[in-house]
Amino acid sequence: MERDGRGERILRAAGELLVAWGYRRVTIEEIARRAGVGKGTVYLHWKTKDALLLAVVLDSKQDAMERQLARMRADPLEVLPSAVASSYYLDALDDPVLRAVHTDDSGILGRLDEIAAVELAELVAHGDQALCRHLGALRACGLVRDDMSVTDQRYTLMAVLTGFFTTEALLDGRAPATTEPRARLLARTVQAALETPAGPATAPDGRPAADRVREAAALAAPGIITLYEHIAQLSAEEMRRQLRP
Repeated sequence: MERDGRGERILRAAGELLVAWGYRRVTIEEIARRAGVGKGTVYLHWKTKDALLLAVVLDSKQDAMERQLARMRADPLEVLPSAVASSYYLDALDDPVLRAVHTDDSGILGRLDEIAAVELAELVAHGDQALCRHLGALRACGLVRDDMSVTDQRYTLMAVLTGFFTTEALLDGRAPATTEPRARLLARTVQAALETPAGPATAPDGRPAADRVREAAALAAPGIITLYEHIAQLSAEEMRRQLRP
């Protein structure tokens, strides 16, 4: 059964309650009440509370993926690791569910983290593979350094991003007051760690460095976009799997 208008209301209500109350306190009864449907209607769409709340997380991740794809289609420079990391960071901090996921807020997620680790293991593995291929495509175009392995670069990127999310709680009051400066610092950190220097301001042929980088990114972008379109498709399939057949 595909989600209809009621299914969308249920999903939205479940997300609001998950963030407001946390996994342990949320009940199907309260989700139904907030969505304006009967309890049985919730079970017509999702088999269990866990399946519904897992779908909430997937829905937020899917929205973030679609925004990332839209940026990449509009501007090839958005395929650079620094752009991907900083844009996703802003998206995640703006989404209460993703913020809880990435700041490891156990008060909100409870055992949902453990459930997701099992249920979404295959999807996460596909995402890791896509990121390695993404970095490989940029290396082939001279946009990413080649002095470490792709797997080490993937680890570095994920470690830096995780560190910036973790500091949201650990360094409260000692970080830039708004998210945009923090995102810029994240972009600069990833750029220094992974991306190749732009080189001289102008090449012997007179082309500006920025033009050379954009041309290389435009060459790599279509294949990278295809990678993430596939991940978005797999995520949508996982959403459907959580629905009651």
